[in-house]
Amino acid sequence: MIHLQRLWHGSLADSTDFPAIAKREQFDTSADMAARRHRRSAGADRWHTSQSRINRIGPCAALLLVLGFAAPVLARQDLPLSLPPSGVPGVGETELIADFWVKGAADRHTVLLAGDAIRVRNRQLLEQDPSMHALADMPAQLQAAQVRQWIEARSPRPAGALFDINGKPVSAVDLDAWMAALALDRIPASQATRFGLTLKRSALRSFPTARRVFSEAGETDIDRFQESALFPGTPVVIAHTSRDGKWLFVVSPRYAAWTLADAVAEGDRDVVLSYPERSPYRVITGDEVRTVNSREQPALSQLDLDMGVRIPLALDVAADQPVNGQTSYSSWVLELPLRGADGQLAFAPALLQKNRDSAVDYLPLTRANLIRQAFRFLGERYGWGHAYNGRDCSGFVSEVYQSMGLTLPRNTSDQAVSPVFPHQRFDAASSDDDRRRAVANLDVGDLVYIPGHVMMVIGQAHGRHYVIHDVSGISYRQPDGSRRRIKLNAVSVTPLEPLMFNDNERYIDRMTSIVRPWGILP
Repeated sequence: MIHLQRLWHGSLADSTDFPAIAKREQFDTSADMAARRHRRSAGADRWHTSQSRINRIGPCAALLLVLGFAAPVLARQDLPLSLPPSGVPGVGETELIADFWVKGAADRHTVLLAGDAIRVRNRQLLEQDPSMHALADMPAQLQAAQVRQWIEARSPRPAGALFDINGKPVSAVDLDAWMAALALDRIPASQATRFGLTLKRSALRSFPTARRVFSEAGETDIDRFQESALFPGTPVVIAHTSRDGKWLFVVSPRYAAWTLADAVAEGDRDVVLSYPERSPYRVITGDEVRTVNSREQPALSQLDLDMGVRIPLALDVAADQPVNGQTSYSSWVLELPLRGADGQLAFAPALLQKNRDSAVDYLPLTRANLIRQAFRFLGERYGWGHAYNGRDCSGFVSEVYQSMGLTLPRNTSDQAVSPVFPHQRFDAASSDDDRRRAVANLDVGDLVYIPGHVMMVIGQAHGRHYVIHDVSGISYRQPDGSRRRIKLNAVSVTPLEPLMFNDNERYIDRMTSIVRPWGILP
């Protein structure tokens, strides 16, 4: 997902052409697999080098060393790709099966980053990444300057044209009303820091309004006021209230924006911050998991629980007693937050069926699990900022990694440069050979970034590297030299190398970063 503020001043070139292609028809030959295993084992031990060495050898060469590049065996791209009726090159039914890629992955069950190391990485992310917010370190009093800074960073007055759902231009009167709704004049000079828990999957918005706006007349998918989403049990700092009192400006660990007031319950600081750390718990590992239907507790009935969400178990419920009108012996009894009539935090039990996808702890971070978790979303509709009960490209990769306990920043622009993850950066000075070598050394789980988009590598087939990504569309050159565009608007599998960013540049030409979230820093 692109940071919203960039979009007020013009969209990225051909941003709607971001691709999503397919999978492959047969396994690699044993020679191909052996070569790939050799490359991966050689690269894994040389993933990073010291910063002093990087400074001595220059940026481009340093980037190759950072990713552990030796002399790579470049993927063959002279092999023709099949073109199925879908128009997605190189993807047949076989390539749409997760196990096809799992079986082709070297060391597929090797733990790439253990639980203790993941917890250290998550702490480093909060401490070192400027896009993150360490709520436990918030001062007892919030000063007006800090609150104003948060709000003005998220809610600048849009400079470009906007259109409503009917294609009509958004008026200056509307813009004035939204700016007034921020109630900046009501920010107190100093206020006690308030904490709360998110009650349900709820939108994070640029402005305190549910009105959807678009950058072009006729566009109805990408709502430019949709920023992200919060999930049940997410702790937040409540920094401000909209003029009408219906919206709160909240600061979560990964994002700060406006959300509906009835989606948050205010509570004691220690109770709020300890909730995500309570044990025992269940981790949601499926793509669509909900609590059971409950007439007795409607606020917790059919509650959406997204992949990677961790919910503590209720410990004071007798096994032979009903919960919300039904037996609990075939379900997990979760303890979920509720909002009282006074807006204050309370808790109540809710049932999660044991046959739904959850685990006693985060999944091991292995290549096999990365592939399988990503494929759970295959075919889901693209949802900018987690709209349509879906997710966007950065939200997609975040949830895959979160199911293994590893937290990523929210947006592509922050993920691509986070100081806590090994990454290789590219710019105008990066040569074609630099880029080709980097692609040749991609491993399962690597994240490839182009402006405004991210893809996750799942393996090689047909002489190409394949990725899975949540994408609006792709384009590629046809044999006659023309450029074909395919609308996808879904989590899709595609080869990387053929994809075009615009008429003259490939995705590879526009790569800005390759990140290996499970890589080891020196």
